[in-house]
Amino acid sequence: MTTGELVCPAGTPAALRTAVDAGADSIYCGFRNATNARNFPGLNFTPEELEGAVAYAHARGSKVLLALNTYPPAGKVDLWREAADIGARFGVDAFIVADMGVAEYIARTHPGTRLHLSVQAAASSPEAIRYYCQHFGVKRVVLPRILTIPEIRGIRKEIPCEIETFIFGNHGLMVEGRCSLTNYLTGQSTNMDGVCSPASDVTYEREATGEMSSCLAGFTIDRFGAEEKAGYPTICKGRYTAPHRSDGYYAFEEPISLNLSQLLADLMEAGVHAFKIEGRQRSKSYVRSVVGAFRKAVDDIRAGLAPDFADLVALTEGQKETQGAFRTKKWR
Repeated sequence: MTTGELVCPAGTPAALRTAVDAGADSIYCGFRNATNARNFPGLNFTPEELEGAVAYAHARGSKVLLALNTYPPAGKVDLWREAADIGARFGVDAFIVADMGVAEYIARTHPGTRLHLSVQAAASSPEAIRYYCQHFGVKRVVLPRILTIPEIRGIRKEIPCEIETFIFGNHGLMVEGRCSLTNYLTGQSTNMDGVCSPASDVTYEREATGEMSSCLAGFTIDRFGAEEKAGYPTICKGRYTAPHRSDGYYAFEEPISLNLSQLLADLMEAGVHAFKIEGRQRSKSYVRSVVGAFRKAVDDIRAGLAPDFADLVALTEGQKETQGAFRTKKWR
């Protein structure tokens, strides 16, 4: 099986064209509604924009993957069904799904379209992955970012579908597909509304000392020095005080980005079919730089050359990078 497909993010039609032109094999995107897990104002595609994006990508040999990777609340499944129908009509190459009901609808209604199992499904065992393959015809699974390369190699031997892994971007140590932290404060769910820390609930407050506080729904999530760059307030990446310590510390996870450029060859040898870059909320410049760097690296490895990796730390969150659990489970 050929490995090394480069799956790249597009939060806007312009970003999609940038990804295609930079060498993306596949581009994933979503509609401007709750059917995808990046449902933010100013982001994503209208049906008309998706139709044009598919035409642009296909004319240049790239594929378009439509993310329908959230969970429909009770009584609202029609929105997900309509999104699937629109995507199928415009010829998307695959749907990225998490919910079993959405997977069943697409498998039954649009049997000729590929299904990819989203990381939001949190399927990390051969048994879980085989279930989706057998019942819904899933052709690819996006693995959670909690597995080492030997574990990925072992899973590959036991499942009948392709494997996709994240290689750059958000680290995402929380149990993917099951995070309810933002819902606790804002009432908006990452998994059902597609919104983590909605912008309408975000505020910044400058204090008399010059420090900047970032707040979510009225709660202080982090505090930054006068010369520090204030980050976006998400609960899992905030700094907090506790009875046993007075300084602010990262109780859940530190703002840091995954960068597996040095492990690409090992992942390809382990049988990973596709490499996913995270960043549908990022700029065209980010997309161009990261996609271009990984395009060259993958091509070099395929040609038997030693890849010359670009320095991407400037594009990481907090200008810090990690290999996470892929190298070892001791990531903290």
